Order: sequence, then structure tokens, then C-alpha cells
Amino acid sequence: MDHSTWAKAVWDKITVKMDAQTRRMGAKIPYLTADGHYADKMDDNIYWWCNGFWPGMLWLLHHGTGAALYATAARAAEERLDAALAGYVGLHHDVGFQWNLSAVFNYRLTGDASARTRALHAASLLAGRYNPRGKFIRSWNQDKTGWIIIDCMMNLPLLYWASEESGDPRFGFIAIEHTETAMKTLIRPDGSCNHIVSLCPETGAFLEAFGGQGYDKDSAWTRGQSWALYGFLLGYRHTGDVRYLDCSKRIAHYFIACVAQTGYVTRVDFRAPAEPIKLDTSAAMIAACGLLHLADVVPEHERPLYTNAAIAMLQAVEADHCNWEPGYDSIVQNCTAQYHDRLEELHVSHIYADYFFVEAVHKLLHPDFKCW
Repeated sequence: MDHSTWAKAVWDKITVKMDAQTRRMGAKIPYLTADGHYADKMDDNIYWWCNGFWPGMLWLLHHGTGAALYATAARAAEERLDAALAGYVGLHHDVGFQWNLSAVFNYRLTGDASARTRALHAASLLAGRYNPRGKFIRSWNQDKTGWIIIDCMMNLPLLYWASEESGDPRFGFIAIEHTETAMKTLIRPDGSCNHIVSLCPETGAFLEAFGGQGYDKDSAWTRGQSWALYGFLLGYRHTGDVRYLDCSKRIAHYFIACVAQTGYVTRVDFRAPAEPIKLDTSAAMIAACGLLHLADVVPEHERPLYTNAAIAMLQAVEADHCNWEPGYDSIVQNCTAQYHDRLEELHVSHIYADYFFVEAVHKLLHPDFKCW
């Protein structure tokens, strides 16, 4: 079965599942399931970093099917997120995940002026976290004034969009400066990366690295590797700086070599002990999206390496780690947020795994559509 035929067959299953799930969920904003059904994360944490993935999925379904059902639910979820913008104090570096996938998607697809305003507001909040002495966007709040994390690479497209949309280059300058700092402090020579590093907030000098959500500080948390792979590729796409492309390729080669050893299904950390086996399928889905976009920008003879690895991960997860029953919420199963999670948080469903799975299949069917 060729890639296109497989993608069309899976997209049909996605639409059946999402039609049923959207009718149940509507404007509720999910994170993970309990007993097969999503709770509303807005009831628990309006600032949660994952709150943009549901409207992002809905906009992809609307683009791919034309069905008004998805657009209506996506708009309603986006409007609910206004409470987070108004509350402000709980927001941090992940506003890109929240409003790039909701408001920017909306604006790109419909031209909605209110969505544009929300997205520019969010971009301004992200730019406001920039430390000009250290040349980085600080992560989280409270006492973490010098912390940066690899995840934030995926928030930077909101700044690139804002720079282009507003005609103000400041947003793009901040994204570039943060990328330079991340490349210098988070990426290792072999293509693996740290999750968290602490920098001096007054000078930007490196202080220490933390294990974060991986096994330890010298390991390779797989979701972090996938954020890096995709994030630096997006940096290249927005700036044309070939150093970012080379960085993404180096990370991709490390990722592909490691995931091939486990049947193209990602564990939580590439450098964790062999036992116990702890899976995080979401890392494979994020990396698959990055690899498909990477294949767009490399010479023709290099494309099969990235495309075939992406397809291998998508097919491995779809075959053994997806729930296609319309009566239950979530598609991708066996996600784990961090290596040292409690047992009850091991191998659960996370909304971002579904989002990136849908994005990857959508990308195969609509190769010219840019999500970030």
C-alpha cells in the first residue's frame, strides 16, 4: 500500500472517530481520558499548555472535510480560551501551542479579525518573556527566571507569524535570538538534547542542566528530541538559516537511529534502562510531522530517509496503539508525559498525541498546508 492510499484509509477512520467525538465534546477542551472519556480541562486549569490542541485538530478536520461541525466547535473552544488571556498570571511560554493552533489556524482559514487579535495578543505575551541580557525566552513562572526548555522551540512560529502579520520585525528577532541560545545550550553534538537548562538571568551564562521529564540529566527524553527536530526545522523554514536545517537533520538522524531499535514506537527516553519498558507514542507522532516537513526542504535523494521513517512510525502506532472505537474518546494510546510518572499516569492518552497524528495524516493528503 503506498503512502497516499494508507493516509486516505486512515483519514476516513479519523473522520468517523472525530465526528462522534466532536458531537460529544463540542467546545470542551480535553487533555487526557478517564474511563475512555475526556473531562473538560478548562474546569481544572484554563492556562494548561495543551488547551490549543483540540481546536487545532478541529481546524485540520474542517480544512480536510469542509464540515461546519468542526469549525463551529473550534471557534467555541477558542472563545473559551479568552478567559486565559484575561487571567494572564497563569500563562507562560506555551502560548504558542495554545493560540497558534486555535486563533492563527482560524485566521488563516477564515480571516476572522477577532482571531487575529487574539493571536497577536498571545504573541505579545510570549515576546514579553524575552530576556534581552541572556537572549532567551524564559520558561514557566515563579523562581525559574533563567530556565529554558526545548519544548519552547514549537512556540516560536507564533512570533514569526506575528512579525509577518504585523510588519514588526521585533517578534522575529526574539524568535531568532532564542533559537540561537537553544542551539548553543540545549543541543548536544550527537543530535540528542537536554530538556531543561538553567542560565544566569543577568548574563545568559550556562549554569546547569536538569533531567526534566526524561530519565536523568544526561539522557534523551524522546518527546524533547521530537520538539527539537520539528522546532529547528520550523526555524529554518521561517528564516532560511541553513544552520537550523543542519541542526534539525542532526537531531533527526539521532532520532531515527534510536527509534528503529524499538520497532518505530518511541519509549519515553532513548537512554533509559531497557526495563521496565515505558512507551510514549506521542514522541513518534511529533517527530513524524517534523520528518514529513523536513522531507519538503531537502534534496530529492534525501527525502526517502525522512519520509520512510515518518511513515514507519505512523504505521507502527496506528497498527498497535490506536483506539478507533467511536464510542470512546482519544485515538492514540500509550502516551507517558515523563519517565518518572506515577504508575497511573503511565501509558495513558494525551490530546497532543492525537493532534500530531492527525496533523501528519493531513500533511500526507494536503502537502502544501502549513500548520506552523
